[in-house]
Amino acid sequence: MIDKMYMARALKLAKRGGFSTSPNPNVGCVIVLDGNIVGEGWHEKIGENHAEINALNASGNKAKGSTVYVTLEPCSHYGLTPPCCTALINAGVNRVVVGSKDPNPKISGKGLRILHEAGIEVSHGIMMKESKKINCGFFKRMSTGLPWLQFKLAASLDGCIAMRNGESKWITSINARNDVQRYRARNSAIITTSTTVLSDNPSLMVRWSSLEKNNFISSSSKKSLHQPIRVIMDRRNQITPQHKIINQPGKTWLIRQSYDDNVWPDNVIQIILPICNQKINLSQMLLLLGKNQMNNVLVEAGATFFGALIKENLIDELIIYVAPKILGNDSIHLCKIPGLSNLNDAPVFLFTNIKKIGNDIRLTLVPKK
Repeated sequence: MIDKMYMARALKLAKRGGFSTSPNPNVGCVIVLDGNIVGEGWHEKIGENHAEINALNASGNKAKGSTVYVTLEPCSHYGLTPPCCTALINAGVNRVVVGSKDPNPKISGKGLRILHEAGIEVSHGIMMKESKKINCGFFKRMSTGLPWLQFKLAASLDGCIAMRNGESKWITSINARNDVQRYRARNSAIITTSTTVLSDNPSLMVRWSSLEKNNFISSSSKKSLHQPIRVIMDRRNQITPQHKIINQPGKTWLIRQSYDDNVWPDNVIQIILPICNQKINLSQMLLLLGKNQMNNVLVEAGATFFGALIKENLIDELIIYVAPKILGNDSIHLCKIPGLSNLNDAPVFLFTNIKKIGNDIRLTLVPKK
């Protein structure tokens, strides 16, 4: 019970790095001596101190003889920073309690073994499920090469995402649209389609001011924040340099089957992928994102792309904002899955969270395995 209490605190600290640590995982650390927290910290930004180092710096000489609670196995290798295992050993800690092993097969278990061989008592698996959940993208990328894929939709009560003429601004309230900013901010990339860009001309930018206003970030931490890469599925080369999404800070990727002759800004990259049955291979596209160290990816697109991803079992999580509105039979429904004729073949999802956001409801679901 005591271990869970302090690990819960470490998990809460870990979440503070949710907007700025990618591609590193979010990690929190709490140092306890004689029943008192003497130091705590979290990984704040890639390239800077890991959670354990920040906690050790906060504890000073009180770390000697302490118990250290850390949400993820301490690193055992030199990367952008020195190994945390060495720092913990040098600090003279007595015990290290770990939420989960590092999922990287080249590292997993090595840190625990080094600590044990140094005479430190080691426990792991405390609140493992929670530890993995806050780093679901990191764990998935390390095990499969693919990022964790979220699909976000805004729909009416009768499951429509736009009027027949394409009008969709705004189905949901300002509260829901502000809430979406947290999902954008936590993802390394945002995928959309040329159809969505041509219809809505979005920017797909994170509105940091909205997050700051709602106390999700502090003014001092804004320097560590970045805009996710915008990835546009544009097989027919329909996007031009004049679209709003192109003329925004940060990088934009155009996923295509051929180059065009347009002059593009330096932040725009055309990526050519092979076509099969007149479609871009979606798994190959996601593997490309994984190879570029993207842990979490958000999709903001329409019914056709939603159906394509569902059909290939590529969606890990659904975020659906439901507004108390009825759009009617002639409107565009949220998903198109060609060839689905039997109820037994219908994809099934499980609710993991239901929350009221302003006048709307946010539904969070995962595929039923």
